[in-house]
Amino acid sequence: MRHASLLRDGHQIQLIEGGQAYFEALVSAIDQARSQVHIETYIFDFHGGAVLVAEALERAARRGLRVWVVVDGVGTPALPAPWRARFKQAGVDWRVYSPLGTLGLLIPSRWRRLHRKLCVIDGHLAFCGGINILDDWYDPRHGTLVQPRLDFAVCARGALVQQMQETMAQLWWRIQGVRHVRQQQFPEAFSSFRAAGLHLPWTHDDPREPEGRLVAKAGLLLRDNVLNRTRIERAYLKAIGAARHDIVIANAYFLPGRRLRKALIHAAQRGVRVRLLLQGRYEYFMQYHAVRTVYGVLLDAGVQIHEYTASFLHAKVAVVDPDNERPWATVGSSNLDPLSLLLAREANVVVADPVFAKQLCACLNRAIEHHSTPVVAADYTRRPWQQRLRDRVAFALMRLALFLTGNRY
Repeated sequence: MRHASLLRDGHQIQLIEGGQAYFEALVSAIDQARSQVHIETYIFDFHGGAVLVAEALERAARRGLRVWVVVDGVGTPALPAPWRARFKQAGVDWRVYSPLGTLGLLIPSRWRRLHRKLCVIDGHLAFCGGINILDDWYDPRHGTLVQPRLDFAVCARGALVQQMQETMAQLWWRIQGVRHVRQQQFPEAFSSFRAAGLHLPWTHDDPREPEGRLVAKAGLLLRDNVLNRTRIERAYLKAIGAARHDIVIANAYFLPGRRLRKALIHAAQRGVRVRLLLQGRYEYFMQYHAVRTVYGVLLDAGVQIHEYTASFLHAKVAVVDPDNERPWATVGSSNLDPLSLLLAREANVVVADPVFAKQLCACLNRAIEHHSTPVVAADYTRRPWQQRLRDRVAFALMRLALFLTGNRY
């Protein structure tokens, strides 16, 4: 049985497509919370619909709940002054993971970022996916978007919630410990690091019956720089290796390493239909161009590549064999590129259920059929030399970045 040791029965999983639906579910859950809310996100923005989440956190803290928010120091370097005052007055605890400091990203060790998007409410309800607290129709670099970005999350109940809350509590207390050390509060620092080692789970009985959620076998995959360095990549490799009919992967920043490339190529060569939905709009130079250096070998093997052009693609999801007896699907924060798989803290939920797999696959099929452009092998080989040069430069920069961090991919 695929990943029998990882996945457990009895989870209630709901697929969420897009930031608007995610914010609605998140705000509703926060407003019903009874004891505590803990959120981790790479970006916490304060435009449009994202403000609704901030207001819900403020209301929860004013009701006396414990509200913890952790953001990344690159994705969210500073809290706007008005919201800093509002959160402080309400009692929202806000922490920044790995602030950049004076030299910023010139120090390679600071490239290890908090990229996961998690929320646990009262110890019994969890959210996980790729959606930041960022309005679907707004981008900090590009302004208002013509169409909402494509992204997914899940709402979950079950055993994975306990695992999620433990890893979030552990990170919180480690951040607290570092903060106390910097302030030379050494007894408090010792207590925080000790709490991180103990995890401090917050289990809380929930008498409410969930409605409209799929009961499925599921599990949580974490990626960090200590014990869980390769779990997400290995899960993808096992699922791709076990595929018999269909693989659909949607990834915002896609640059698979040698093992993942070989797995996809071998799957296509043994008759599996392999489809990739990748970023079709320019966002970042290195991520946009570097992936195009591997298009050729994938296309030659029969892998179908589609570039999403309706808006920005931010999804990090995959489905394997949705119409067969052993389906596999994942929704999370991890891209299949070295920045995610070698450097960042990531979190993905894996689901082995035919209904969930078919639902996610239907969403991806719509995006492929109606909002993307297929990459034609002949057009790829005839692309202008200027584009070839940019692709090679971007790939070289990615290789250099990995060399500076001491990683091989």
